[in-house]
Amino acid sequence: MGVQMRTKTEETAEPLIENNNKDDVEEPLKPQPPQKREILWATAIYLTTWHVLAVICTILYLKNVKVATILWSLLVGFIGQFGVTAGVHRCYSHRAYKATYPLQIILLACYSVAGQYRVTDWVHDHRLHHKFSDTDGDPHNAKRGLFFSHIGWLMQRGHPEVFRRSKTIDMSDIDNNPLVQFHTKFYWFFKITFCFVLPVLVPVFCWNESWMESIGISGVLRFVIFTNMTFSINSLAHFWGTKPYDTRIRPVQNMALAILTTGEGWHNYHHAFPSDYRAEEYGGNFTNPTTIVLDLFAKIGWAYDCKTPSAELVRQVASKHGDGSWGQVPVECK
Repeated sequence: MGVQMRTKTEETAEPLIENNNKDDVEEPLKPQPPQKREILWATAIYLTTWHVLAVICTILYLKNVKVATILWSLLVGFIGQFGVTAGVHRCYSHRAYKATYPLQIILLACYSVAGQYRVTDWVHDHRLHHKFSDTDGDPHNAKRGLFFSHIGWLMQRGHPEVFRRSKTIDMSDIDNNPLVQFHTKFYWFFKITFCFVLPVLVPVFCWNESWMESIGISGVLRFVIFTNMTFSINSLAHFWGTKPYDTRIRPVQNMALAILTTGEGWHNYHHAFPSDYRAEEYGGNFTNPTTIVLDLFAKIGWAYDCKTPSAELVRQVASKHGDGSWGQVPVECK
């Protein structure tokens, strides 16, 4: 939506990211007949192997693993998830708030724990997703099905419109960010070290967990589960839920996903107001701990210029375009 956002301290703010490029606004997407896309076999085998290994590790090692290892795996998973939600998503992709260098270092370290692809690629794909959401220009277009939007899009070459529209995405802020570029240069070192080596070593050396249990649960199973949590926002959050803010778009509100993804499941709101640093109307609560942590960083000045829409703007949009469920939110979420 072409609405303006404001920070907590300013009355005006930058336009929404997906409206920053003026050169292609008038040019409509070119519809093309359905056709088979080239399968990227190396990627397909890589992703399939991880999921097969996760099933095997669950069967072989979950029954014998120590409780401390399970708790550690959850902690590591949520640390990585914070790097995704607060880092590459809200800070770098949407510029919904600004982060000082110390906070950016934390965000990039946490993102390394998640083990997802390069920051530059993540941000580019996500900006493209918002700008051309659920069209052929969207890398994980939900109209092509649940599996495609979840993981299938990574297994095949993108639609021609994706490549054509990629040229319209402004990445100058990311290209000029020295910390992001440093992280990108040493991407594989950070990913292997923070996502796989350290999470496996800690259980082995701190509470004498066996190597296989630690590799299987803290390494493989944790990585697969939390990666799929991120994928679910591209898929499940575009299929099942309510649309209190905008019925004209496909994304929905889903509390279960919000809990699992630490605040990213309020997807109808997020697509209606993508530059809101909270990614939901009601801020930090048990369904959105990412915002709680960001608010703590804001108190010490490490997160600043946190953008939010006015309450009146939210009300107007919901009243005009919502499905009528706006305001029917559990008290604990407010």
